[in-house]
Amino acid sequence: MYVKAEPATDVNKNTEWFTYPGVWTTYLLIVFMSWLLVLSIFGCSAGMAWTIVHLCHFAVTYHFFHWKKGTPFADDQGIYNGLTWWEQIENGKQLTRNRKFLTVVPVVLYLIGPHTTDYQNPMLFFNTLAVFVLVVAKFPHMHKVRIFGINADH
Repeated sequence: MYVKAEPATDVNKNTEWFTYPGVWTTYLLIVFMSWLLVLSIFGCSAGMAWTIVHLCHFAVTYHFFHWKKGTPFADDQGIYNGLTWWEQIENGKQLTRNRKFLTVVPVVLYLIGPHTTDYQNPMLFFNTLAVFVLVVAKFPHMHKVRIFGINADH
């Protein structure tokens, strides 16, 4: 009669929040509300607003998911200091539902942005560059890879 809930397997406080119910919906609502905010503040076209949201999404997620290392919590004894948030999520297990979701979001933003701007340059170029960098950074083969030693531990 009752559903037995399985405890989260992720004990990392920095990433466990992403396993909570409703996080995907909240994430998508933040993206949509950002679009409405850009649309109302800048008074630009819907396509330009989607491009701005996509590029801002790229900048924020690349920085916090793929560049910044470690955790803000001291109780992990520094075991995650050399890992980005993306490398920490779900203990490094690849191709999980959460990872797929986080890969699909920039792709969908990419499909919306150029389409609503009629595939005009330079918006098409910037949207393409942003989605390329984000999707490649999420590939399983890029796990713990530092290209040209950039952002590597010294």
